[in-house]
Amino acid sequence: MSPGSKEPESRIANGTKFFAFTDGACSGNPGPGGWGVLLRAVEDGKTVKQRELCGGEARTTNNRMELRAAIEALQALSQASLITMVTDSQYVRNGITDWIARWKSNNWRTAGRTPVKNSDLWRELDDLCQVHDVQWEWVKGHADSEGNNRADALAREGMKQHLGRRSAAKRA
Repeated sequence: MSPGSKEPESRIANGTKFFAFTDGACSGNPGPGGWGVLLRAVEDGKTVKQRELCGGEARTTNNRMELRAAIEALQALSQASLITMVTDSQYVRNGITDWIARWKSNNWRTAGRTPVKNSDLWRELDDLCQVHDVQWEWVKGHADSEGNNRADALAREGMKQHLGRRSAAKRA
């Protein structure tokens, strides 16, 4: 990020800068969860197009929802794109930028030789990163990033439709 800036530096493609702010949420871990995405196209410092996405699952984990948000953001792009993915998840950013090469060379096993958790989603995200030119940026959650805060609200919205299922399952 630029000094003093609260939003990440941009990526330029044909004069338009593309950003995806992503977040996941979970009530219990595991429990009902949701993911949220704010896609933004910026020209000359002004948002020219914006799209919001959200969804969720009845029984999941926060890490799975963080990964699902990144996947859904990249799947929403209609063509191969340069994009800055902004996440408050160190798990997602470190996993895709640092750990994944080792996991792949170890046949999807960790350094401790145990299977990588969420490998289904990591593989899906890795495939999408081969299509798009992605720059990953981390921001502190629930802080000064308007985009991240909106993605968090969308993730919570995606989770809401699944909240009643947890209590119904407990009663059964």
